[in-house]
Amino acid sequence: MKFTKMHGAGNDYVYVDARSQEQDWPELARRMSNRHFGVGSDGLILIKGSDVADLKMSMYNADGSEAEMCGNGIRCFVKYAVDRTIVSSSNGSVSVETLAGIRNITPISEYGTVTGARVSMGAPILTPDAVPVKLDAAGEYGSGPVLEYPFEMDGYDLPLSFVSMGNPHAVTFIDTPVAEFPLLTVGTKVENHSIFPRRVNFEIVNVDNPTHLTARVWERGSGETLACGTGACGIAVASILGGHTDNTVSITLPGGTLKVDWDGQGEVYLEGPAEEVFSGEWN
Repeated sequence: MKFTKMHGAGNDYVYVDARSQEQDWPELARRMSNRHFGVGSDGLILIKGSDVADLKMSMYNADGSEAEMCGNGIRCFVKYAVDRTIVSSSNGSVSVETLAGIRNITPISEYGTVTGARVSMGAPILTPDAVPVKLDAAGEYGSGPVLEYPFEMDGYDLPLSFVSMGNPHAVTFIDTPVAEFPLLTVGTKVENHSIFPRRVNFEIVNVDNPTHLTARVWERGSGETLACGTGACGIAVASILGGHTDNTVSITLPGGTLKVDWDGQGEVYLEGPAEEVFSGEWN
């Protein structure tokens, strides 16, 4: 079975053209994602046909769980499809069906090769029940947003802001440099906390100035990753709603910098790189 490894700002996935084949995809995701005995990745992304969009993207985390959407992954998905002429971007954009809905992606090309993309990520979901998150006296929060909800873990005060970008995110803004925060021990406990019925992606953030943030991400089902596209969008939404930043913000993660635009009402737009690493054959 042929595969290609790609990454968007260090958030790496294995890509397989699944339009004419079936496998035990969750098991394959676990095996291929293993960084010691497999290819090594944050998960597996499949290229499939669609009746409602140009193509369909299915994705599995490194633990085999299926995920709704990935902003970094979908940029690489479109690079894979356009560079291999599976789909044309001659009309300026490519539509992709995901479990979070249809997303429209505008490829950015240099010398005939896709190097990045701008993704229409949809409008953020802020209603607690829809994120989903179970809160004390949930009725008090109505349709949201819920910002800086009191939360403590391992002695750390981590007020959480809740955003769904088709998948759930809990964002906290801290004064301690994110590089010094013990994300490897705290992240898994937040991910699996009982208030999150579908687990959660957890982001820790430093506010550098009104146009720039620095962050780290703990991804549900994968652990810490070098970047997360939906996470960057969730961070931006929480930051804008909280008055920390302007409506256009650059977010630096360990793997690179992503740009997010949100007018405070409509869709969130994410822009960043897409790179191919290598291709191979899995036996």
